[in-house]
Amino acid sequence: MPLPTPNLDDRRFQQLVDEAKRFVQQRAPEWSDHNVSDPGVTLIEAFAHMVDQLIYRLNRVPEKNYLSFLDLIGIRLFPPAAARGGVTFWLSGPQEQPVLVPAGAEVATERTATEDAVVFTTSADLAIVPCRLTRLRRHPAAGPPADLLDAVTDGRDVPVFQETPTAGDSLLIGLSAPVPSCAVLLELDSRVEGVGVDPRQPPLVWEAWTGEGWTACDIDRDDTGGLNRPGDVILHVPAGHVTSAQGGQAAGWLRCRLVEPGPGQPFYTQSPTVRAVVAATIGGTAPAMHAETVTEETLGDAEGVPGQNFVVSRPPIVADGEPLVVETSDGETWTRWTEVDDFAASGPFDRHVTVNRTTGEVGFGPAVRQADGTLRQYGAVPTVGARVRIQRYRTGGGRHGNVARRALSVLRSTIPYISVVENRGPALGGVDGETVTEARTRGPLQLRAQDRAVTAADYELLARQAAPAAARVRCLPAGDGSDAGGVRLLVVPAAVPDEAGRLPFEDLVPGDDMLAAIAADLDRRRPIGARLVVEPPYYQGVTVVARLRPRPDVSAVRLRVQAEGALYRYLDPLQGGPDGHGWPFGRPVHSGEVFGVLQRLPGVEVVEEVRMFPADPLTGRRGDEVTRLELDRHALVFSHQHQVRVEER
Repeated sequence: MPLPTPNLDDRRFQQLVDEAKRFVQQRAPEWSDHNVSDPGVTLIEAFAHMVDQLIYRLNRVPEKNYLSFLDLIGIRLFPPAAARGGVTFWLSGPQEQPVLVPAGAEVATERTATEDAVVFTTSADLAIVPCRLTRLRRHPAAGPPADLLDAVTDGRDVPVFQETPTAGDSLLIGLSAPVPSCAVLLELDSRVEGVGVDPRQPPLVWEAWTGEGWTACDIDRDDTGGLNRPGDVILHVPAGHVTSAQGGQAAGWLRCRLVEPGPGQPFYTQSPTVRAVVAATIGGTAPAMHAETVTEETLGDAEGVPGQNFVVSRPPIVADGEPLVVETSDGETWTRWTEVDDFAASGPFDRHVTVNRTTGEVGFGPAVRQADGTLRQYGAVPTVGARVRIQRYRTGGGRHGNVARRALSVLRSTIPYISVVENRGPALGGVDGETVTEARTRGPLQLRAQDRAVTAADYELLARQAAPAAARVRCLPAGDGSDAGGVRLLVVPAAVPDEAGRLPFEDLVPGDDMLAAIAADLDRRRPIGARLVVEPPYYQGVTVVARLRPRPDVSAVRLRVQAEGALYRYLDPLQGGPDGHGWPFGRPVHSGEVFGVLQRLPGVEVVEEVRMFPADPLTGRRGDEVTRLELDRHALVFSHQHQVRVEER
């Protein structure tokens, strides 16, 4: 229950009017007409109305005072978070020497007549290392391995796997050098076609050897149809690719491995063959973030007084995982100052500064008068005339950096031999800076939590602060709820839908770095003995099959697109549900409400049929038809391949 608010002045309009009339009787007894028709009474009522408004404002805490209170309890506006993603740099052709893409290289979206370009910069160096084929080995699941390089060099067709292929058979390709984070082109030639598999979904995986074992590669293109015909395979090698020894031969190893086929997936009846293999590096992928880099910016000259503040020219300052370096110089040398959260533990000789990343303000330590009249200096003070600069910071961020796939296509930095840039996946994690209204809402919650995770609301609040890129956070008891000390935190990352409104399933799985950041932050704040699990929720796929009849003069094709878009929007874990804030955790799905979503479309005359099926988002397997799809309390709904048929008139 909130504390009662004192009423500083409880007088109201009519009381003010009556009080003024009493004064009139005392001061001007000859004024005897006190009716509302008298002009003097009209003036009294006008002034009473104005005073009533003043009293109303007096009884409310002014906005500035409220914000000052938030400042006293340590509430600071959260700065914007920058979207992050990988940017692939494609070479104009294979090179003989490594090509370096330096950190800070800029790429951007296309600038339009209504929107400015969104600029991303790489956050790490990328070396595109050339490679060639040096080893080729066949490793059956059972049996001795065989060296195929000499036979392929002579142009002979050799089986890739054993005569009767089984799951676990593999073809190892050795490169002359490891190619971490690079795109490798494999040109394969073969004369064998049609070996029993479906070329659209062969039971093959491509992997690379890293320091932790075999890691899956992203397949950009595969023209071979599962090694059935001549073609090219483009692989994106993971960042940990290293040189290793296989069968006593050292190389940067890649592997093509047979796996168990899925339901309805045909398997090889005989081994495909290969008679030529050519390997080359044609690109690489570097991490990038929605921010521009500002280097060696001079903030001004120090005045030699405590508590002096400076402001950068391009706020806000985006956190990029590296400490902010502030330097001062009296001459030729520069002295570094360390960023701290506050000056509470700073002595008079500690070179400490505070940084408000939202406003871009850099502050030096203040001097505080003690009870005995002496001054205590919190943090050192730069000498008079010393130049103050920031060595490097990044500015940008915001949710407009959450661009879709292949939106980044403009190379703004000059890099030799680079012809094309693109982002193969969407950029995620961009969050706008906190507004004053949001800070006012967070202030009482922050004061109640006191940076300690006790209740479910505390866990959710602190998790959002630790990972601003998390779109939704849900705290539940671990297991079946019988364990009083177990806490289960479900995290849903922000994701960008495609043009049809569909969310890629892999984008709804939070990254390991996000989960680790939340777990590490909450580990310091949880009660002793509380066991914490941070993980993604369970996604229950649902497929809707509907049949509609359009109204006259309504395009059937357009109505089908609108109907599918409405289903994807409503059955959405981030922005769906009845209130549009994301499907509620554990809420079942009814076929009747799906019927209503389709019937409300303006071009629909009649919804003839609605059928609903549970589906597995990973395998695509569909279950039996249901009218009510139950969800566990830790589950969210996920739209999987809705099908809408519009009957032509």
